[in-house]
Amino acid sequence: MMTLLDLFYVALFAVALPLWDYFVLWPGFNRQSQTDPARARTRLWKLGIGYAWPMVAVGAALWVANDRSWTSFGFSIPDGWRLWTSIALFLLLAAYFAYSVATLARSSDARASARQQIGTLTGVVPHTRTELYWFGGVSLTAGFCEEFLYRGYFVWVFSPWLGWWGAAALSLPFFAIGHLYQGWNGVLRTGMVGALLTLVVAISGSLWPAIALHALIDLGSGMIAWLALREGSAIGDVVGGKRPTEPQSASGVKSSPVQAELGAAPDRGGT
Repeated sequence: MMTLLDLFYVALFAVALPLWDYFVLWPGFNRQSQTDPARARTRLWKLGIGYAWPMVAVGAALWVANDRSWTSFGFSIPDGWRLWTSIALFLLLAAYFAYSVATLARSSDARASARQQIGTLTGVVPHTRTELYWFGGVSLTAGFCEEFLYRGYFVWVFSPWLGWWGAAALSLPFFAIGHLYQGWNGVLRTGMVGALLTLVVAISGSLWPAIALHALIDLGSGMIAWLALREGSAIGDVVGGKRPTEPQSASGVKSSPVQAELGAAPDRGGT
């Protein structure tokens, strides 16, 4: 049974945290990026990981304290055709990213094109191998924590009033607006990805496939960004015989923590 503490918890991660992210965390990141963009990125990712898991821990503690079933939350293993459909979706997406990574690794034109697509998100995606490792941690964090919060807890809290589909639909604008730092195009892209992940949960009857796919999207996108932006990759890369424009400096970026798909940077790790 839902309690007032559950509502307060949802308000905390779906409203208060994104506001703090947008008005406090991101302006601080922008200021630091003007003098030390690499350090600003790493600090941003550490913060994202650092507050996402405690936020999930609070939700888990609330759940356990009320003696609720994790199966009703969505932590069940799909079986039959639901399991095989989930595996097939994961393998198809993995194959797509593997193909994209292989193409970028051997084609300077593809890398230059990817840099142009990354655009204003250049400041929040990895440029070095060390940054790629941190970004991997952010991706895994976002995959688990955002699904736990938005497709799990949020939907569970509002389902008694709106039904599962109504609660899932309501979660989408909150999930998307939490990425307003990416601009309205980023909000739209994030909402579309959220809608697809919601369908995955509905089809599989479980959060686990959505968690795996979410993490894979972020990991694959981070790898693509790293291949395009890593040190030296821009030297000599051309598109149509012309040198590409340099990636926009972090001080000009209009986005914030973490969520990417070359147009939707990985979530802040719980965002």
